[in-house]
Amino acid sequence: MPGVMFMTMLALFALSVPVAISIGLAGVAGVLTSDRPSLLVLGQQLFTSIDRYPLAAIPFFILAGNLMETGGISRRLMEFAKSLVGGVQGGLACTCVLTCMIFAAVSGSSVATTFAIGAILVPAMTRHGYPSNFAAAIQASSAELGVIIPPSIPMILYGISADVSVGELFIAGIGPGLLIGASLILFVWVWAKVKGLGKTDGEGRLGFLVALRRAWLGLMMPVIVLGGIYGGIFTPTEASAVAVFYAAAVGMLAYREITPAGLGPILRKSVLSSAVILFIIACAGLFSYLITRAGIPAKIGAMLVETLHSPAWFLLGVNAALFVIGMFIETSASIIVLAPILAPIAQHFGIDPVHFGTIMVVNLALGMITPPFGVNLFAACTVADIQLERIVRPLLPFVFVALIDLMIITYVPTISLALRDLAYHSAGG
Repeated sequence: MPGVMFMTMLALFALSVPVAISIGLAGVAGVLTSDRPSLLVLGQQLFTSIDRYPLAAIPFFILAGNLMETGGISRRLMEFAKSLVGGVQGGLACTCVLTCMIFAAVSGSSVATTFAIGAILVPAMTRHGYPSNFAAAIQASSAELGVIIPPSIPMILYGISADVSVGELFIAGIGPGLLIGASLILFVWVWAKVKGLGKTDGEGRLGFLVALRRAWLGLMMPVIVLGGIYGGIFTPTEASAVAVFYAAAVGMLAYREITPAGLGPILRKSVLSSAVILFIIACAGLFSYLITRAGIPAKIGAMLVETLHSPAWFLLGVNAALFVIGMFIETSASIIVLAPILAPIAQHFGIDPVHFGTIMVVNLALGMITPPFGVNLFAACTVADIQLERIVRPLLPFVFVALIDLMIITYVPTISLALRDLAYHSAGG
């Protein structure tokens, strides 16, 4: 059965069948070739995979991100970020990274971050002399922070799949997100200096107090959402609903950029995006159930334990495998299929499951900006109106920077766990 499933999935990949459908049809093939084939199992597992309360956060965070984009919150956050870092050479590129960091603290989605911020900043960078492919590369790379800085949809999926606290994962994502964001800001600033780009980026920059006055309602959104989660006021799932109501209230009542008639397209866009992700989750859940029933995770675990004799080598091997897998398989599907396999092995090696979760999410986030199936690349190319092949070369330095950060996050667990431990120590004290 497992052989049939993997061969079916690889054959469908080769035929360019969408990943979710490929995984789903591989699951169907696995059910039909099992020792007790039953289509009841098929329907049951597809439903069970998405019948989980924490998954309700996914459509809510997607809707919140779309409301922020349409309601003017994204533009004001960009103006605020530019008031902070836009005055230096390369300031627009730095503004792109910083805005994505702020937007990531609410949206939970890298694709939503790409469209919401890229629609504003990619054309702005192009007008200021940045090559369009370089501007798209900056946007695609910065938007990966959308799934690292909490709240994060992939972290929710990992928490469900590996039975780990989503709240702890959110806290653990702050350190890695800040490290990657700071590294990207430093890199684009140096690159702009070396290439002579962005000398006029300060034009049209608002003063800090003016930008703060315009953006303070938007800036309060991550404070309310994350503060509510960490303060124990509401769960991550409830926080997603709070984010929706807050974004709608600000966009409709304060900024008045969303009309009642305009809610229809926003809801439709959000429903389509949510349906795609939940369909992937359902199909990946079926696939994961079948390979677990076949004993594949236990066999892989035994092989890894025998082959890789130390936590350091295990983490290096896992990172190499995840980096390749992330190039071809969508992040949500990868986490749901692989987390139940790898997380128990990581615990066998004494690796904290929360730390391992951040490693998985950061690594697979790289898959969003690596060809051939990086979803952020397609989104950024759409925003910049360029062909995919044009973004690959300027993207390579950003991937290199992110890989260095990944190694630091992997082998310095304090970056992920310090805030988590501090939060629990304070709660215990």
